Amino acid sequence: MKYKEKVDDFLSQKIIAVAGVSRNPQTETGNAIYKKFKDAGYKVFPINPFAEVIEGEKCYPNLSLLPEQPDAVFINTNPKAAMNIVGQCIDNEIKRIWFHQGMGGGSYNKEAAELAEANGITVIHSGCPMMFIKDTDGFHKFMGKLFGFIGKLKK
Repeated sequence: MKYKEKVDDFLSQKIIAVAGVSRNPQTETGNAIYKKFKDAGYKVFPINPFAEVIEGEKCYPNLSLLPEQPDAVFINTNPKAAMNIVGQCIDNEIKRIWFHQGMGGGSYNKEAAELAEANGITVIHSGCPMMFIKDTDGFHKFMGKLFGFIGKLKK
């Protein structure tokens, strides 16, 4: 699949887990993305092994403990933790993941992405859902166009 097809497929899912939400929501991208998914009408589950509540909602330490199987997982962790999340996706037969990668280094982990793909998982290697999700802000729309133009959104 091409990048845009992967994005459209990911965003057409109904239940999303966001790995890497923080107990300090003012400074973390994962929390903003979690809220954006929720505001857009998705059923969203926050994942953080060190928190019980995030954004006023029950938080789960891992994918296996979710009350429902997510259709997709958005990874906004440190790249070192991404391998663990991919392993959980494999164990729970989750077939779509998206690594956050915006202005900085993001969450992308090449080995984790390769492992996911080797196990039949569709992987989005870069970008941010906030560039594409409905009713997004002008800044993220612009960044999506810019990243596309400079070739940063290829996989």
